[in-house]
Amino acid sequence: MKIVIDGMGRRMTIRGWFHHEFLRRLEAIPRHGLGLSVDIHAPDLASLRGALQERHLSFGYLEVFHTTSMALKHMKKDLSDELLAYHGEGLWVTQPEVMETRSFQAALRETFEQLSILQSPWLNHECATKVLAGQCFGTYLPPLYTRSSAEIVSENIREIQSLLDQQCALDNGSTPLVLLEMPPLTYFVAATLSLPSFFRIVCEQSSCGLVLDVGHLWTVFRYSRTSRTQSLVQFVSAFLDEFPMERVVEIHVAGLAIHVSTESHFSIHAGRTNEDVLPAWIDAHEAPIPPVLFEMLDQILNHPRLISLKGLALEVDTKPVGLIVEEFTEFSRRYASVFNRMPMADKSALTIEAGSFHEKQSSTRTGQDLRDAYDQYVGVLTGKAEPVGPEWKQPSAYEEELDRYRTRYLAHEILHWGGELEDMFVESCRRLKETGGSLDGFVTFWFREPRPLSEAYDFFLLKVERFVEFVREVAPELQNTADREAGELRLAYRSINESHVVAQVQ
Repeated sequence: MKIVIDGMGRRMTIRGWFHHEFLRRLEAIPRHGLGLSVDIHAPDLASLRGALQERHLSFGYLEVFHTTSMALKHMKKDLSDELLAYHGEGLWVTQPEVMETRSFQAALRETFEQLSILQSPWLNHECATKVLAGQCFGTYLPPLYTRSSAEIVSENIREIQSLLDQQCALDNGSTPLVLLEMPPLTYFVAATLSLPSFFRIVCEQSSCGLVLDVGHLWTVFRYSRTSRTQSLVQFVSAFLDEFPMERVVEIHVAGLAIHVSTESHFSIHAGRTNEDVLPAWIDAHEAPIPPVLFEMLDQILNHPRLISLKGLALEVDTKPVGLIVEEFTEFSRRYASVFNRMPMADKSALTIEAGSFHEKQSSTRTGQDLRDAYDQYVGVLTGKAEPVGPEWKQPSAYEEELDRYRTRYLAHEILHWGGELEDMFVESCRRLKETGGSLDGFVTFWFREPRPLSEAYDFFLLKVERFVEFVREVAPELQNTADREAGELRLAYRSINESHVVAQVQ
Protein backbone atom coordinates (compact mmCIF):
# COMPACT_ATOMS: atom_id res chain seq x y z
CA MET A 1 0.00 0.00 0.00
CA LYS A 2 1.44 3.38 -0.98
CA ILE A 3 2.02 5.92 1.78
CA VAL A 4 2.39 9.70 1.58
CA ILE A 5 3.54 12.12 4.27
CA ASP A 6 1.30 15.09 5.02
CA GLY A 7 2.44 18.61 5.91
CA MET A 8 2.71 17.71 9.60
CA GLY A 9 4.84 14.63 9.01
CA ARG A 10 2.01 12.13 9.47
CA ARG A 11 1.73 9.00 7.34
CA MET A 12 -1.44 8.38 5.40
CA THR A 13 -2.54 6.22 2.49
CA ILE A 14 -2.90 7.79 -0.92
CA ARG A 15 -6.60 7.01 -0.76
CA GLY A 16 -6.85 8.78 2.60
CA TRP A 17 -4.89 11.77 1.32
CA PHE A 18 -7.22 12.27 -1.64
CA HIS A 19 -10.29 11.98 0.55
CA HIS A 20 -8.84 14.52 2.97
CA GLU A 21 -8.27 16.87 0.04
CA PHE A 22 -11.86 16.39 -1.04
CA LEU A 23 -13.13 17.22 2.47
CA ARG A 24 -10.91 20.29 2.68
CA ARG A 25 -12.26 21.63 -0.61
CA LEU A 26 -15.82 20.68 0.30
CA GLU A 27 -15.68 22.85 3.42
CA ALA A 28 -15.35 26.00 1.28
CA ILE A 29 -18.56 25.23 -0.66
CA PRO A 30 -21.74 26.70 0.85
CA ARG A 31 -24.92 24.71 0.92
CA HIS A 32 -26.80 25.57 -2.27
CA GLY A 33 -30.13 23.85 -1.60
CA LEU A 34 -32.66 23.31 -4.37
CA GLY A 35 -31.68 24.65 -7.75
CA LEU A 36 -32.16 24.66 -11.50
CA SER A 37 -29.59 23.62 -14.07
CA VAL A 38 -30.09 25.82 -17.12
CA ASP A 39 -28.81 26.91 -20.49
CA ILE A 40 -29.05 30.71 -20.46
CA HIS A 41 -30.54 30.73 -23.97
CA ALA A 42 -33.36 28.24 -23.34
CA PRO A 43 -35.48 28.68 -21.36
CA ASP A 44 -35.49 32.46 -21.22
CA LEU A 45 -34.29 33.16 -17.68
CA ALA A 46 -36.27 36.37 -17.22
CA SER A 47 -39.50 34.61 -18.16
CA LEU A 48 -38.67 31.67 -15.93
CA ARG A 49 -37.90 33.84 -12.91
CA GLY A 50 -41.10 35.80 -13.42
CA ALA A 51 -43.20 32.65 -13.69
CA LEU A 52 -41.63 31.23 -10.52
CA GLN A 53 -42.23 34.47 -8.61
CA GLU A 54 -45.91 34.40 -9.59
CA ARG A 55 -46.13 31.03 -7.84
CA HIS A 56 -44.10 32.33 -4.87
CA LEU A 57 -41.32 29.88 -5.62
CA SER A 58 -37.62 30.57 -5.15
CA PHE A 59 -34.52 28.56 -6.01
CA GLY A 60 -31.30 28.33 -4.07
CA TYR A 61 -28.97 28.41 -7.07
CA LEU A 62 -28.63 28.17 -10.82
CA GLU A 63 -26.16 25.82 -12.44
CA VAL A 64 -25.32 27.32 -15.82
CA PHE A 65 -24.19 25.33 -18.83
CA HIS A 66 -21.16 26.41 -20.84
CA THR A 67 -21.80 29.25 -23.30
CA THR A 68 -19.90 32.34 -24.44
CA SER A 69 -18.04 34.29 -21.78
CA MET A 70 -19.65 37.56 -22.87
CA ALA A 71 -23.11 36.07 -22.39
CA LEU A 72 -22.17 34.84 -18.91
CA LYS A 73 -20.83 38.28 -17.92
CA HIS A 74 -24.12 39.95 -18.76
CA MET A 75 -26.14 37.21 -17.09
CA LYS A 76 -24.01 37.60 -13.96
CA LYS A 77 -24.84 41.31 -13.79
CA ASP A 78 -28.55 40.52 -13.86
CA LEU A 79 -28.21 37.76 -11.25
CA SER A 80 -25.68 39.36 -8.93
CA ASP A 81 -27.35 38.06 -5.76
CA GLU A 82 -27.86 34.48 -6.89
CA LEU A 83 -25.62 31.52 -6.11
CA LEU A 84 -24.27 30.35 -9.45
CA ALA A 85 -22.53 27.12 -10.39
CA TYR A 86 -21.00 25.95 -13.66
CA HIS A 87 -21.48 22.92 -15.93
CA GLY A 88 -18.51 22.74 -18.25
CA GLU A 89 -18.08 21.30 -21.74
CA GLY A 90 -15.18 20.20 -23.92
CA LEU A 91 -12.87 18.75 -21.25
CA TRP A 92 -13.00 15.13 -22.34
CA VAL A 93 -11.34 13.62 -19.27
CA THR A 94 -12.07 10.05 -20.36
CA GLN A 95 -9.54 10.18 -23.19
CA PRO A 96 -5.81 9.29 -23.00
CA GLU A 97 -3.34 12.09 -23.76
CA VAL A 98 -6.19 14.55 -24.30
CA MET A 99 -4.63 17.32 -22.23
CA GLU A 100 -1.87 17.83 -24.79
CA THR A 101 -4.32 18.63 -27.59
CA ARG A 102 -4.99 22.17 -28.81
CA SER A 103 -8.75 21.75 -28.51
CA PHE A 104 -8.48 20.71 -24.85
CA GLN A 105 -6.18 23.62 -23.99
CA ALA A 106 -8.61 26.05 -25.67
CA ALA A 107 -11.53 24.56 -23.72
CA LEU A 108 -9.52 24.71 -20.49
CA ARG A 109 -8.74 28.42 -20.88
CA GLU A 110 -12.40 29.17 -21.56
CA THR A 111 -13.47 27.05 -18.58
CA PHE A 112 -11.20 28.95 -16.19
CA GLU A 113 -12.52 32.26 -17.47
CA GLN A 114 -16.16 31.22 -17.09
CA LEU A 115 -15.65 29.77 -13.60
CA SER A 116 -14.20 33.11 -12.54
CA ILE A 117 -17.08 35.05 -14.10
CA LEU A 118 -19.68 33.00 -12.25
CA GLN A 119 -17.59 32.58 -9.08
CA SER A 120 -18.65 28.97 -9.19
CA PRO A 121 -17.46 26.76 -6.32
CA TRP A 122 -17.37 23.75 -8.62
CA LEU A 123 -16.69 22.67 -12.16
CA ASN A 124 -19.22 20.00 -13.05
CA HIS A 125 -18.30 17.96 -16.12
CA GLU A 126 -19.73 14.77 -17.56
CA CYS A 127 -17.48 11.72 -17.25
CA ALA A 128 -18.10 11.28 -20.94
CA THR A 129 -16.94 12.57 -24.29
CA LYS A 130 -18.21 13.83 -27.60
CA VAL A 131 -14.78 13.42 -29.23
CA LEU A 132 -12.91 10.12 -29.20
CA ALA A 133 -10.31 8.47 -31.39
CA GLY A 134 -10.38 11.50 -33.67
CA GLN A 135 -14.13 11.25 -34.30
CA CYS A 136 -16.73 13.82 -33.23
CA PHE A 137 -20.22 13.03 -31.98
CA GLY A 138 -23.09 15.34 -31.09
CA THR A 139 -24.13 13.82 -27.76
CA TYR A 140 -22.26 12.28 -24.85
CA LEU A 141 -20.71 8.85 -25.04
CA PRO A 142 -19.80 7.12 -21.77
CA PRO A 143 -16.23 5.97 -21.22
CA LEU A 144 -15.05 2.43 -21.44
CA TYR A 145 -15.77 1.21 -17.93
CA THR A 146 -12.43 -0.50 -17.38
CA ARG A 147 -9.65 -0.11 -14.80
CA SER A 148 -7.22 1.50 -17.24
CA SER A 149 -9.90 3.94 -18.32
CA ALA A 150 -10.64 4.84 -14.68
CA GLU A 151 -6.95 5.48 -14.08
CA ILE A 152 -6.72 7.79 -17.11
CA VAL A 153 -9.77 9.71 -15.86
CA SER A 154 -8.15 10.00 -12.42
CA GLU A 155 -4.92 11.29 -13.92
CA ASN A 156 -6.69 13.89 -16.04
CA ILE A 157 -8.83 15.01 -13.09
CA ARG A 158 -5.74 15.45 -10.89
CA GLU A 159 -4.08 17.61 -13.53
CA ILE A 160 -7.18 19.75 -14.07
CA GLN A 161 -7.62 20.26 -10.33
CA SER A 162 -3.96 21.25 -10.01
CA LEU A 163 -4.34 23.80 -12.81
CA LEU A 164 -7.51 25.16 -11.17
CA ASP A 165 -5.59 25.63 -7.93
CA GLN A 166 -2.86 27.52 -9.78
CA GLN A 167 -4.93 29.65 -12.14
CA CYS A 168 -8.52 29.99 -10.92
CA ALA A 169 -8.71 31.55 -7.47
CA LEU A 170 -12.21 32.68 -6.42
CA ASP A 171 -13.01 35.82 -4.46
CA ASN A 172 -13.39 33.85 -1.21
CA GLY A 173 -9.86 32.49 -1.53
CA SER A 174 -10.90 28.97 -2.54
CA THR A 175 -10.61 27.28 -5.93
CA PRO A 176 -13.36 25.38 -7.77
CA LEU A 177 -13.70 21.68 -7.01
CA VAL A 178 -13.90 19.31 -9.97
CA LEU A 179 -17.16 17.35 -9.95
CA LEU A 180 -17.49 14.37 -12.25
CA GLU A 181 -21.01 13.51 -13.39
CA MET A 182 -22.00 9.92 -14.05
CA PRO A 183 -23.19 9.98 -17.69
CA PRO A 184 -26.27 8.32 -19.18
CA LEU A 185 -26.24 5.15 -21.20
CA THR A 186 -27.70 5.59 -24.65
CA TYR A 187 -28.74 1.99 -25.30
CA PHE A 188 -25.44 0.22 -24.52
CA VAL A 189 -22.41 -0.03 -22.24
CA ALA A 190 -18.88 -1.36 -22.80
CA ALA A 191 -17.33 -2.50 -19.54
CA THR A 192 -15.16 -4.89 -17.59
CA LEU A 193 -16.01 -3.08 -14.32
CA SER A 194 -19.32 -2.22 -12.75
CA LEU A 195 -20.06 1.51 -12.95
CA PRO A 196 -19.84 1.99 -9.16
CA SER A 197 -16.43 0.25 -9.13
CA PHE A 198 -15.21 2.55 -11.90
CA PHE A 199 -16.13 5.69 -9.94
CA ARG A 200 -14.74 4.19 -6.73
CA ILE A 201 -11.34 3.87 -8.42
CA VAL A 202 -11.53 7.47 -9.68
CA CYS A 203 -12.30 8.71 -6.16
CA GLU A 204 -9.49 6.64 -4.64
CA GLN A 205 -7.02 8.26 -7.04
CA SER A 206 -8.28 11.86 -7.07
CA SER A 207 -9.97 14.45 -4.85
CA CYS A 208 -12.95 14.98 -7.17
CA GLY A 209 -16.55 15.17 -6.06
CA LEU A 210 -19.38 13.51 -7.93
CA VAL A 211 -22.71 14.46 -9.47
CA LEU A 212 -25.30 11.69 -9.40
CA ASP A 213 -27.95 12.12 -12.08
CA VAL A 214 -31.10 10.14 -11.26
CA GLY A 215 -32.22 9.82 -14.88
CA HIS A 216 -28.76 8.62 -15.88
CA LEU A 217 -29.00 6.02 -13.13
CA TRP A 218 -32.29 4.80 -14.59
CA THR A 219 -30.60 4.30 -17.98
CA VAL A 220 -27.93 2.20 -16.29
CA PHE A 221 -30.70 0.00 -14.90
CA ARG A 222 -32.34 -0.21 -18.32
CA TYR A 223 -29.34 -0.74 -20.60
CA SER A 224 -26.86 -2.62 -18.44
CA ARG A 225 -29.35 -5.49 -18.53
CA THR A 226 -29.57 -5.49 -14.73
CA SER A 227 -33.33 -5.18 -15.07
CA ARG A 228 -33.44 -8.80 -16.19
CA THR A 229 -32.44 -10.04 -12.74
CA GLN A 230 -33.38 -7.25 -10.29
CA SER A 231 -36.25 -4.94 -9.52
CA LEU A 232 -35.52 -1.23 -9.77
CA VAL A 233 -35.51 -0.87 -5.96
CA GLN A 234 -33.06 -3.74 -5.61
CA PHE A 235 -30.83 -2.32 -8.33
CA VAL A 236 -30.71 1.16 -6.78
CA SER A 237 -29.94 -0.26 -3.34
CA ALA A 238 -27.08 -2.42 -4.60
CA PHE A 239 -25.71 0.35 -6.83
CA LEU A 240 -25.65 2.95 -4.04
CA ASP A 241 -24.00 0.56 -1.60
CA GLU A 242 -21.09 0.13 -4.03
CA PHE A 243 -20.98 3.72 -5.36
CA PRO A 244 -18.81 6.31 -3.51
CA MET A 245 -21.85 8.15 -2.11
CA GLU A 246 -19.67 10.09 0.35
CA ARG A 247 -18.29 12.03 -2.64
CA VAL A 248 -21.70 13.07 -4.06
CA VAL A 249 -21.86 16.89 -3.93
CA GLU A 250 -24.78 17.43 -6.29
CA ILE A 251 -27.76 15.44 -7.55
CA HIS A 252 -29.54 16.11 -10.86
CA VAL A 253 -33.04 15.15 -11.95
CA ALA A 254 -34.11 15.55 -15.59
CA GLY A 255 -36.58 14.13 -18.06
CA LEU A 256 -36.52 10.84 -19.92
CA ALA A 257 -38.13 10.08 -23.26
CA ILE A 258 -38.07 7.74 -26.24
CA HIS A 259 -35.87 9.28 -28.90
CA VAL A 260 -37.59 10.55 -32.01
CA SER A 261 -35.46 8.29 -34.22
CA THR A 262 -36.90 5.16 -32.58
CA GLU A 263 -40.24 6.22 -31.09
CA SER A 264 -42.32 4.56 -33.80
CA HIS A 265 -40.74 1.20 -32.93
CA PHE A 266 -41.56 1.10 -29.23
CA SER A 267 -44.66 1.35 -27.12
CA ILE A 268 -44.52 2.91 -23.66
CA HIS A 269 -45.46 1.01 -20.55
CA ALA A 270 -44.30 3.59 -18.02
CA GLY A 271 -45.45 1.91 -14.84
CA ARG A 272 -43.96 -1.53 -15.51
CA THR A 273 -40.61 -2.81 -14.20
CA ASN A 274 -40.12 -6.01 -16.19
CA GLU A 275 -37.23 -5.53 -18.66
CA ASP A 276 -39.27 -6.78 -21.59
CA VAL A 277 -41.74 -3.90 -21.27
CA LEU A 278 -39.51 -1.12 -19.93
CA PRO A 279 -39.68 1.95 -22.17
CA ALA A 280 -36.64 2.64 -24.33
CA TRP A 281 -36.11 5.97 -22.56
CA ILE A 282 -32.90 7.95 -22.80
CA ASP A 283 -31.79 11.22 -21.20
CA ALA A 284 -34.01 14.08 -22.48
CA HIS A 285 -33.92 17.39 -20.63
CA GLU A 286 -36.85 18.83 -22.55
CA ALA A 287 -39.13 15.95 -21.57
CA PRO A 288 -41.31 15.62 -18.45
CA ILE A 289 -39.77 13.92 -15.43
CA PRO A 290 -41.40 10.50 -14.96
CA PRO A 291 -42.61 9.81 -11.38
CA VAL A 292 -40.26 6.84 -11.09
CA LEU A 293 -37.29 9.21 -10.89
CA PHE A 294 -38.66 10.89 -7.77
CA GLU A 295 -39.19 7.46 -6.26
CA MET A 296 -35.53 6.70 -6.98
CA LEU A 297 -34.51 10.08 -5.55
CA ASP A 298 -36.32 9.30 -2.31
CA GLN A 299 -34.27 6.13 -2.03
CA ILE A 300 -31.02 7.99 -2.80
CA LEU A 301 -31.63 10.75 -0.27
CA ASN A 302 -32.08 8.18 2.49
CA HIS A 303 -28.71 6.54 1.93
CA PRO A 304 -26.53 6.82 5.07
CA ARG A 305 -23.32 7.69 3.17
CA LEU A 306 -24.87 10.69 1.39
CA ILE A 307 -23.06 13.17 3.65
CA SER A 308 -21.49 15.73 1.27
CA LEU A 309 -24.55 16.96 -0.65
CA LYS A 310 -24.56 20.71 -1.39
CA GLY A 311 -27.09 21.00 -4.21
CA LEU A 312 -30.14 19.23 -5.62
CA ALA A 313 -31.21 20.50 -9.03
CA LEU A 314 -33.71 19.95 -11.80
CA GLU A 315 -32.08 20.07 -15.23
CA VAL A 316 -34.44 22.20 -17.30
CA ASP A 317 -32.49 23.45 -20.31
CA THR A 318 -34.71 23.44 -23.42
CA LYS A 319 -37.84 22.68 -21.33
CA PRO A 320 -40.98 24.88 -21.65
CA VAL A 321 -41.33 27.41 -18.82
CA GLY A 322 -44.79 26.21 -17.84
CA LEU A 323 -43.59 22.65 -17.40
CA ILE A 324 -40.57 23.82 -15.40
CA VAL A 325 -42.81 25.72 -12.99
CA GLU A 326 -45.12 22.74 -12.50
CA GLU A 327 -42.24 20.36 -11.86
CA PHE A 328 -40.35 22.75 -9.60
CA THR A 329 -43.51 23.30 -7.56
CA GLU A 330 -43.71 19.57 -6.82
CA PHE A 331 -39.94 19.36 -6.40
CA SER A 332 -39.97 22.15 -3.78
CA ARG A 333 -42.93 20.67 -1.92
CA ARG A 334 -41.31 17.28 -1.80
CA TYR A 335 -37.69 18.21 -0.98
CA ALA A 336 -37.68 21.65 0.65
CA SER A 337 -36.60 20.23 4.01
CA VAL A 338 -34.17 17.60 2.79
CA PHE A 339 -31.02 19.54 3.73
CA ASN A 340 -32.27 20.19 7.26
CA ARG A 341 -32.26 16.47 8.09
CA MET A 342 -29.20 15.35 6.14
CA PRO A 343 -26.04 14.24 7.99
CA MET A 344 -22.89 16.11 7.02
CA ALA A 345 -19.34 14.92 6.33
CA ASP A 346 -17.07 14.42 9.31
CA LYS A 347 -14.78 17.44 9.44
CA SER A 348 -12.30 15.91 11.87
CA ALA A 349 -10.05 14.93 8.96
CA LEU A 350 -9.65 18.61 8.17
CA THR A 351 -7.25 19.06 11.10
CA ILE A 352 -4.62 17.45 8.88
CA GLU A 353 -2.59 20.13 7.14
CA ALA A 354 -3.15 20.28 3.41
CA GLY A 355 -0.28 19.22 1.22
CA SER A 356 0.18 18.38 -2.41
CA PHE A 357 0.40 15.12 -4.25
CA HIS A 358 2.42 14.82 -7.42
CA GLU A 359 3.15 11.13 -7.89
CA LYS A 360 1.87 9.86 -11.20
CA GLN A 361 -0.16 6.70 -10.80
CA SER A 362 0.87 3.71 -12.88
CA SER A 363 -1.89 2.35 -15.08
CA THR A 364 -2.45 -1.33 -15.76
CA ARG A 365 -3.34 -0.60 -19.38
CA THR A 366 -2.45 2.80 -20.74
CA GLY A 367 -0.92 4.40 -23.78
CA GLN A 368 -1.32 2.51 -27.00
CA ASP A 369 -3.43 -0.27 -25.44
CA LEU A 370 -6.10 2.17 -24.29
CA ARG A 371 -5.99 4.10 -27.55
CA ASP A 372 -6.54 0.81 -29.38
CA ALA A 373 -9.50 0.06 -27.11
CA TYR A 374 -11.08 3.41 -27.96
CA ASP A 375 -10.41 2.85 -31.67
CA GLN A 376 -12.33 -0.40 -31.28
CA TYR A 377 -15.07 1.46 -29.38
CA VAL A 378 -15.54 3.93 -32.24
CA GLY A 379 -15.47 1.10 -34.76
CA VAL A 380 -18.27 -0.69 -32.91
CA LEU A 381 -20.40 2.46 -32.71
CA THR A 382 -20.02 3.28 -36.40
CA GLY A 383 -20.52 -0.28 -37.62
CA LYS A 384 -16.92 -0.79 -38.78
CA ALA A 385 -16.06 -3.35 -36.10
CA GLU A 386 -17.82 -6.11 -34.23
CA PRO A 387 -18.36 -5.90 -30.44
CA VAL A 388 -15.70 -8.41 -29.43
CA GLY A 389 -13.08 -8.25 -26.70
CA PRO A 390 -13.09 -7.81 -22.92
CA GLU A 391 -15.14 -4.61 -22.94
CA TRP A 392 -17.87 -6.42 -24.85
CA LYS A 393 -17.75 -9.60 -22.80
CA GLN A 394 -21.42 -10.38 -23.48
CA PRO A 395 -21.85 -9.19 -27.09
CA SER A 396 -25.15 -11.01 -27.56
CA ALA A 397 -26.66 -8.92 -24.76
CA TYR A 398 -25.97 -5.72 -26.68
CA GLU A 399 -27.04 -6.70 -30.18
CA GLU A 400 -30.44 -5.00 -30.08
CA GLU A 401 -29.20 -1.84 -28.37
CA LEU A 402 -26.14 -1.44 -30.62
CA ASP A 403 -28.27 -1.88 -33.71
CA ARG A 404 -30.64 0.78 -32.40
CA TYR A 405 -27.76 3.18 -31.77
CA ARG A 406 -25.90 2.55 -35.02
CA THR A 407 -28.77 2.40 -37.51
CA ARG A 408 -31.18 4.93 -36.04
CA TYR A 409 -29.80 7.17 -33.30
CA LEU A 410 -26.34 7.94 -34.72
CA ALA A 411 -27.56 8.81 -38.22
CA HIS A 412 -30.27 11.03 -36.73
CA GLU A 413 -27.67 12.73 -34.55
CA ILE A 414 -25.47 13.71 -37.47
CA LEU A 415 -28.28 14.74 -39.82
CA HIS A 416 -30.73 16.37 -37.41
CA TRP A 417 -29.31 17.02 -33.91
CA GLY A 418 -28.04 20.54 -33.29
CA GLY A 419 -29.71 21.77 -36.47
CA GLU A 420 -31.59 20.18 -39.36
CA LEU A 421 -29.25 20.09 -42.33
CA GLU A 422 -32.11 20.79 -44.76
CA ASP A 423 -33.08 23.85 -42.71
CA MET A 424 -29.48 25.02 -42.38
CA PHE A 425 -28.44 24.58 -46.01
CA VAL A 426 -31.78 25.07 -47.75
CA GLU A 427 -30.59 25.81 -51.27
CA SER A 428 -27.62 23.45 -51.19
CA CYS A 429 -29.76 20.50 -50.09
CA ARG A 430 -32.49 21.30 -52.62
CA ARG A 431 -30.06 21.49 -55.51
CA LEU A 432 -28.22 18.39 -54.29
CA LYS A 433 -31.47 16.41 -54.49
CA GLU A 434 -32.25 17.84 -57.95
CA THR A 435 -28.95 16.46 -59.24
CA GLY A 436 -29.70 13.01 -57.82
CA GLY A 437 -27.58 13.41 -54.71
CA SER A 438 -28.55 12.37 -51.20
CA LEU A 439 -27.79 13.37 -47.63
CA ASP A 440 -27.47 9.73 -46.64
CA GLY A 441 -23.83 9.74 -47.66
CA PHE A 442 -23.08 12.56 -45.23
CA VAL A 443 -23.03 10.19 -42.24
CA THR A 444 -20.54 7.89 -43.99
CA PHE A 445 -18.47 10.93 -44.98
CA TRP A 446 -18.52 12.22 -41.39
CA PHE A 447 -17.01 9.04 -39.94
CA ARG A 448 -14.81 8.07 -42.89
CA GLU A 449 -11.54 8.88 -41.15
CA PRO A 450 -10.32 10.30 -37.82
CA ARG A 451 -9.99 14.09 -37.80
CA PRO A 452 -8.70 15.51 -34.51
CA LEU A 453 -9.99 18.95 -33.56
CA SER A 454 -7.68 21.96 -33.56
CA GLU A 455 -10.11 24.27 -31.73
CA ALA A 456 -12.59 23.99 -28.85
CA TYR A 457 -15.47 21.64 -29.62
CA ASP A 458 -18.63 23.22 -31.05
CA PHE A 459 -20.91 20.73 -32.79
CA PHE A 460 -22.95 23.31 -34.74
CA LEU A 461 -19.88 24.99 -36.25
CA LEU A 462 -18.32 21.59 -36.87
CA LYS A 463 -21.45 20.49 -38.71
CA VAL A 464 -21.34 23.60 -40.90
CA GLU A 465 -17.69 22.98 -41.74
CA ARG A 466 -18.14 19.29 -42.51
CA PHE A 467 -21.17 19.83 -44.74
CA VAL A 468 -19.28 22.35 -46.88
CA GLU A 469 -16.51 19.79 -47.27
CA PHE A 470 -19.07 17.12 -48.16
CA VAL A 471 -20.60 19.30 -50.88
CA ARG A 472 -17.15 20.12 -52.25
CA GLU A 473 -16.52 16.40 -52.69
CA VAL A 474 -19.87 15.11 -54.00
CA ALA A 475 -21.16 18.17 -55.89
CA PRO A 476 -18.34 20.68 -56.50
CA GLU A 477 -20.61 22.76 -58.70
CA LEU A 478 -22.55 23.68 -55.52
CA GLN A 479 -19.45 24.86 -53.66
CA ASN A 480 -20.21 28.57 -53.90
CA THR A 481 -23.78 28.03 -52.72
CA ALA A 482 -22.65 25.99 -49.72
CA ASP A 483 -19.94 28.52 -48.83
CA ARG A 484 -22.46 31.38 -48.93
CA GLU A 485 -24.98 29.55 -46.74
CA ALA A 486 -22.21 28.53 -44.31
CA GLY A 487 -21.13 32.14 -43.91
CA GLU A 488 -24.70 33.19 -43.17
CA LEU A 489 -25.06 30.39 -40.61
CA ARG A 490 -21.87 31.33 -38.77
CA LEU A 491 -22.93 34.97 -38.60
CA ALA A 492 -26.42 34.08 -37.35
CA TYR A 493 -24.96 31.68 -34.79
CA ARG A 494 -22.76 34.37 -33.28
CA SER A 495 -25.69 36.78 -33.25
CA ILE A 496 -28.03 34.32 -31.51
CA ASN A 497 -25.45 33.44 -28.87
CA GLU A 498 -25.21 37.09 -27.87
CA SER A 499 -28.77 38.21 -28.69
CA HIS A 500 -29.88 38.65 -25.08
CA VAL A 501 -26.75 40.73 -24.46
CA VAL A 502 -27.81 43.17 -27.17
CA ALA A 503 -31.33 43.27 -25.69
CA GLN A 504 -29.98 44.14 -22.25
CA VAL A 505 -27.76 46.88 -23.64
CA GLN A 506 -30.73 48.44 -25.41
